[in-house]
This record gives sequence, structure tokens and C-alpha cells, in this order.
Amino acid sequence: MPYLLIRHKVEDYDRWKKAFDEHASMRQAAGSKGGYLFRSADNPNEVVLIMEMEDLDRARQFVESDDLRQAMQQAGVVGPPDIQFLELAERPSV
Repeated sequence: MPYLLIRHKVEDYDRWKKAFDEHASMRQAAGSKGGYLFRSADNPNEVVLIMEMEDLDRARQFVESDDLRQAMQQAGVVGPPDIQFLELAERPSV
């Protein structure tokens, strides 16, 4: 199962979170199966998302979409996001 890791800074977390929540249907349509949302302990306006995706090709299309680019801009994302496509290699027990 592929994963999508997105890290970016935002102008205001609450504004970003509202836009993120409103964008849920687009993530679901792109094959998102949910994931984890983190905030930096040192900077609450730095966000990290790890999303489980159904398909790597669909994840790539989602990341390259104008819809995502516009949503990030409207949500107040600052600068280009750091985006990585991951494959789970192992789930260590400890």
C-alpha cells in the first residue's frame, strides 16, 4: 500500500485545518484511505500529513492536480510543500 507524505508550513493552522477538512471529498476521490495529521512541537504552523493511498498512480495525479494546488494556496500554505511517495517496508514492533 502506498503512502503520501506532505510537509508544509501554513500561515494560520486554524484557517488551514478548515480548508483541509473541506477538501476531504477530493482526497477520498483520489484514493485516500485516511492517515495521520501532525503539527510540529516547535512550530504549530508546520504541518505533516501521512496518508494511506489506494494506488500510487492516483496519488501522483492528486499531487500534480490543479485542484490540490489551488486548495493549498487558498488554505494559506507558505512556499512549496515537501511531498514524498512512500511504500511501507516494515512495521517494527518496538
